[in-house]
Amino acid sequence: MALSGERHLSWRDVLLRERPRPERIRLRPGAWWLAVSTVCFGAFMGQLDASIVTLTYGSVRTEFHASLAAVEWVSLAYLLTLVALLVPIGRLSDAYGRKLFYLYGFVVFTAASAACGLAPSLATLVAFRVVQAAGAAMMQANSVALVATSAPRERMRTALGVQAAAQALGLALGPTVGGALVATLGWRWVFGINVPIGLVALVAGHYLLPRTRSRQQSDGFDWAGLALLVVATTSGLLGVSAASGLPVPGWGVAGLFVLAAGAGWAFAVRQRVAAVPLLDLALLRVRAVSSGLIGALCGYLVLFGPLVLVPIVLTGGGSSELTAGLVLTALPVGFAVAATAADRALPAALGDRGRCVLGALICVAALVAMVLAPLTPGPLVLLLAVLGLGLGIFTPANNTLIMGAIPARSSGTGGGLVNMARGLGTALGVALVTLALHLAPPHGVPDGPRWAVLVLLMAALVAVYAARSGPRAGARAGARSRT
Repeated sequence: MALSGERHLSWRDVLLRERPRPERIRLRPGAWWLAVSTVCFGAFMGQLDASIVTLTYGSVRTEFHASLAAVEWVSLAYLLTLVALLVPIGRLSDAYGRKLFYLYGFVVFTAASAACGLAPSLATLVAFRVVQAAGAAMMQANSVALVATSAPRERMRTALGVQAAAQALGLALGPTVGGALVATLGWRWVFGINVPIGLVALVAGHYLLPRTRSRQQSDGFDWAGLALLVVATTSGLLGVSAASGLPVPGWGVAGLFVLAAGAGWAFAVRQRVAAVPLLDLALLRVRAVSSGLIGALCGYLVLFGPLVLVPIVLTGGGSSELTAGLVLTALPVGFAVAATAADRALPAALGDRGRCVLGALICVAALVAMVLAPLTPGPLVLLLAVLGLGLGIFTPANNTLIMGAIPARSSGTGGGLVNMARGLGTALGVALVTLALHLAPPHGVPDGPRWAVLVLLMAALVAVYAARSGPRAGARAGARSRT
């Protein structure tokens, strides 16, 4: 009878069914490590794509005869879609299955990557990047939740550190691989590299990821809240981009910022009165969550700002894309080293809050030195490595504070919040660096890049403040229920 029931499953049942791991894998003592390692595929893939794309700006501008402000939307369209979709997909994943959404995310992301590599125009490329971001949102909204619910509580920080290291590895390989691909095969192959990685990750996820054991009932969806969030984030970043060189009159730029502020205010009001709000405001009232999300936004602004700034500065000074990529690799390499070695190198008595403060202060020191030092390959390699070390200490500890304060049944929503903050920080890193370069272009002395570094320094100082204002102790032991 069971076999007959399987035969008569509808196509919807088949597509929406979250399949378990094989029994021999589920019962292995280290099964949680297999799950974490599989999530690292998605972490690696997403950051590889993010760090590679900035190196295509010059070639894309040349091929499509576009301005830098127009080309930056290859990144911004992707990031805006992420920001809009991470929280709603996190909520849907909590209700219908995190593994299910994660695997379908790989399918969408991989197919859209192939389409980006074949794009015939800049507008088409941007459109395909939106689709690619929808797939990335399905992966990223669940990545932190899958790690946090798979790993034993006492190993959560280690597991999140490994995931952060996988992200850093993607970031580290991105500039080098991207620079080599752009310099040899062309910018289109930058997107094609995602295809084989995505296929391997899809197979691994099917066999190694656990089903969702703790689910949250879905009682509806706040479509009006989603629309307001999209309007607020899109108009705000479009305003920054317009001020960076898009052919938009001054009154249009002001109007975009007014629209962003109005939509943001309406979104906040909507979340207070909606029966099923998009954001759980109760989570945001937890100090570990709210201060941690501010830190996550600032940390990723500091991480991704140099990915735009350094290639522009070095290639503008006569260096090749490959040289720029090699120099930029120092940042994620430092991140990876700190994310994996911090537990062994730092004293056990230094808790997550202390690590956040320490990591953010190292970032401040590196950026102060970057303001004063010449922005040439030699000094940049050292300073980017130190900046990466600071971020590698800060990020896993900050994520642990956030996820440790969120109940297990809301892990997908919490993971979506973390990744939304990351996505918004990344988008602001791209947009604000471009704005600084446009408003203060270099004339002999590289004033534009200095202003861009000052923007990153201010974000690092906010991260220090957020870390210091967070809770002095870790999340309550009973804050999470593991099933």
